[in-house]
Amino acid sequence: MPLPSRVRIVEVGPRDGLQNEPVTVPTAVKVELIERLLAAGLTHIEVGSFVSARWVPQMADTAAVMARLPPNPTGRYAVLVPNLKGFEAARAARAGEVAVFASASEAFSRANINCSIAESLARFAPVAEAAREAGIPLRGYVSCVLGCPYEGMVAPEAVANVARHLMAMGCYEVSLGDTIGAGTPDQARACVAAVALVVPREQIALHFHDTRGLALANLRACLELGVSVIDAAVAGLGGCPYAKGAPGNVATEAVVAELEGLGIATGIDPGRLAEAGRFITGALGRAPA
Repeated sequence: MPLPSRVRIVEVGPRDGLQNEPVTVPTAVKVELIERLLAAGLTHIEVGSFVSARWVPQMADTAAVMARLPPNPTGRYAVLVPNLKGFEAARAARAGEVAVFASASEAFSRANINCSIAESLARFAPVAEAAREAGIPLRGYVSCVLGCPYEGMVAPEAVANVARHLMAMGCYEVSLGDTIGAGTPDQARACVAAVALVVPREQIALHFHDTRGLALANLRACLELGVSVIDAAVAGLGGCPYAKGAPGNVATEAVVAELEGLGIATGIDPGRLAEAGRFITGALGRAPA
């Protein structure tokens, strides 16, 4: 299958990246980061989450961040919500999109959100219904698609089963997450091939971590199967809580450079993107990944 001519990049740094920081990033810094990402051409940006501040204090100011953001007429500001209460907060903040988060690993689901996969999906059902009634797009995440810190290998069929349920409840797109960065190109290809049997390829996104330095190779393997949506985090923000000192999400800068080298359009200005990366890493006191 030929490579796509264009790839849509979903920027997850302001949420998935910053939520793992040991210190809370000031609201003004988050807002400026998002403004810089928008200026670089990123239009689909995950800006925060409406989860318990007790568990994720770094995201406690999501409503305040959203209240200060400029208009995003060609894209959407998205937020993660764990339940109906989170959805109501997102709607009140005028979120352009909400996302729910399930796992392909039973052990990870119980360790991370204290319930089984089936119970997590049942918890999302009222969120999906409320989103549909409000006309707010719903996105689904599947974690641990290429490996689990507790179970090891995860079967592609298990990933496909969760993806199928998320699509059935109304998600417009399912993002497949290599949460611990354990996958190889062959594993990534097998996973996407299994999911593509139950989810159209144009509704599959890739959310890979770069723990072992294979994220770009894994992305390339999946692009060859017709996937054309990639999640990435500016400056490789995020880290991996299961691999101390390891890189986090694949860096948006690296993804854009890789895609340009392949002749694939993104609509993103590399120079401005690099400036955004330097800005946030400067605020965090470290060099970009």
